[in-house]
Amino acid sequence: MASNYYPPPAFSFAVAIASMASVPMDANIDAAFQEVSGIDPKVDLEEVREGGVNDYVHQLPGVTKHSNLVLKRGYVTKDSPLADWAAQTVGSTLGTPIQTQTITIFLLGPTGQALVTWTFLNAWPVKWEVGTLDSTNTSSVLTQTLEISYSTVTSALS
Repeated sequence: MASNYYPPPAFSFAVAIASMASVPMDANIDAAFQEVSGIDPKVDLEEVREGGVNDYVHQLPGVTKHSNLVLKRGYVTKDSPLADWAAQTVGSTLGTPIQTQTITIFLLGPTGQALVTWTFLNAWPVKWEVGTLDSTNTSSVLTQTLEISYSTVTSALS
């Protein structure tokens, strides 16, 4: 008898950055994120009108596009290779070349095994935002959001 399929929860995931992969994930503060978004490749459509035919327009596949990857976490006040990497690009005058990284996101199953892996190649930070400081809200955590551009994304089932 076939077992029932249940979609995996979206709250169990891990993030790895290639240059920081030598540090164990549990010891690496840069692996803990509250939210990841922007995994959304799509194919643009190119419309072609055929001469003399007014009933429809041909839709042909065009370039594959994607939005930026967005990583959100609680603000880190310790040494952070991720924050250093972001500062080298976002906070610089571009006097030195942009250092790209490979970012991997793992969707984890109930026992911690990777179910799906997304790999983002040639990634580099384009925006680094600190959340709102609000003295009237005493229960919220200060967050930081890192927006990252990349050239391609691939996904694989584990």
